[in-house]
Parts: sequence; structure tokens; C-alpha cells
Amino acid sequence: MFTEAKAQLQTIRDLLRFAVSRFNEAGLAFGHGSSNAYDEAAYLILHALHLPLDTLDPLLDARLLPEEISHVLRLLGRRINERIPAAYLTHEAWLGEHKFYVDERVIVPRSFIAELLRDRFAEVAMDLDTIHSGLDLCTGSGCLAVLLALEFPDARITAADISKDALEVARRNVRDYGLDERVEIVESNLFTALPGCRFDLIVSNPPYVTAAAMAALPQEYHYEPPLALGGGYDGLDIVRRIIAGAREHLTEAGALIVEVGHNRDGVERAFPALPFTWLTTSGGDDGVFALTTEQLTARGEPRL
Repeated sequence: MFTEAKAQLQTIRDLLRFAVSRFNEAGLAFGHGSSNAYDEAAYLILHALHLPLDTLDPLLDARLLPEEISHVLRLLGRRINERIPAAYLTHEAWLGEHKFYVDERVIVPRSFIAELLRDRFAEVAMDLDTIHSGLDLCTGSGCLAVLLALEFPDARITAADISKDALEVARRNVRDYGLDERVEIVESNLFTALPGCRFDLIVSNPPYVTAAAMAALPQEYHYEPPLALGGGYDGLDIVRRIIAGAREHLTEAGALIVEVGHNRDGVERAFPALPFTWLTTSGGDDGVFALTTEQLTARGEPRL
């Protein structure tokens, strides 16, 4: 099929039509930067041709050289035949206008916390002008730590993760943004390597996929580190530990912000005494919660 396509396809429009058809035919799963076959095909084609991602329409009818066609088809073939997420094929992931290096040592960044950061957590009841320190717990690629440092230029940020491999990727991203002096990389099993440290803001996109959902994940998701996805039977194993340890690691006027997928009901059942604020994102209002230090003082023991 691809040999015949190489002889027939001539323009970006031809490649785009071919890619979308083949992606749909193969039943690919999306969710690592794009949500549908068209957007992912356009991204991969533009990336392969070293073109800006906002130049598709003006160039749709541009005729390509044979070697360009071959290069694009090789990339599309890997996406179809190996079902590798696009971000791992290109070694880049985007959160808004910010690009990050990624590979199979980290999950592909896709946190709703990134979009909340652009609005400076407008729904959280705290004085954001007082943020001088921040912690990105379960940092993975370091993307949220970088965004915290960019949004709060007077703050020092700590990026913590249990995975040495993930922290190597985080170091690269911190370095790429020139933030080595302001973002500290720490190997830590949640708070264990941070005794006595307190932060004005703690954010976390921890593992939160339930055991049942892990078993049903499409093949694309199995390229990601299981350690960074699975959250136990109900998806809350790590979330419980974060809530349990957050109070002693927040300043008196601090706040904790955690992403939990679509597990609002489970979180509220586990912590009925906590007055969660559920933040509005493009994915709804059941995926990211906020708790201030004051609210955490009402914490009861979680229901296991």
C-alpha cells in the first residue's frame, strides 16, 4: 500500500487525505497531543517536512519532492504499524505554546493544570502574588515545573519524581528553557526526600488510572511508563498519600492542586470532610481539585 502511495501522492493535501484514511482504517487511538486522525496526521506531516505547525492551509497544494514523500510515509507507517504515540515519534509534546522534549521514559504531557496555569488558577482562593516557592510532585517530563517557573518568575520551583529516568528528561526540559538556576530537580518518593520543606504552591498530575482502566488501555498507552499511569484499584493510591502529606509541606497561605482524571466522586467519597474546590477546565469540572492549607486542616482519614 505504501509503495503504491509513494508513486501516486504528490502534495500535502494528498498525504493528508491518505494519512487520515489509513489512521481511521487502522483504528488508531489518540489522546497524546491530538484527539482525532485529521489533527494528528496534519501534525506529523508538518513535523516531517520541518514546517511550522500553523502553515497547513497555505501549503496544502504544494508539490513535494520524492524524498519528502518517502520521509513522511515512513513516519506515518510507524504510527500505523507500531502504534507508537506521535509524541514519541517526534520527541516533542506541546502544552499551549510551549514545546517539551519527551521519550518513552515519561508519559506524554497532557495535563489540564497547564491551562489552569495560564489563568493563574483564578478559582483558587489564595493570593498568587505571594507565591515564592512551588513544588511539582510527580513531575515526569518537568513540563509543569517549567510552566510554574515561567508563570511565577520570582518563585523557586522544585520538580520531584521517583523515577531517575523521568528526571533525566525533566533536566533536559529545564535546561532547554534556561531555568537551571530556578528549578531544582529532586529524586523523591512523593514527599520523602523533602523533609521540612514548605511551599506556597504544590501541583501534581500523579498516576490516577484505575486498575480496570489500565487493563483496557489501547496499545498506544502501553508505550508510556506504567509507574506514571496506574493509581491502584480505584486510582487514588498516590492521591491519598499526597493529601495526607500536603499539610506539613505547605506554607500557611499555600494551596494544593491535583489532577485526578474523572474521579471526582471517588475523591469525595475518600475524603468526605474536605471542602474541595473543583476547577473548571476544557475537560469539565471533575478532574482537578484545589485545597488551601486552611482547608486541609479539616482533613479526616481517607476511606480505603
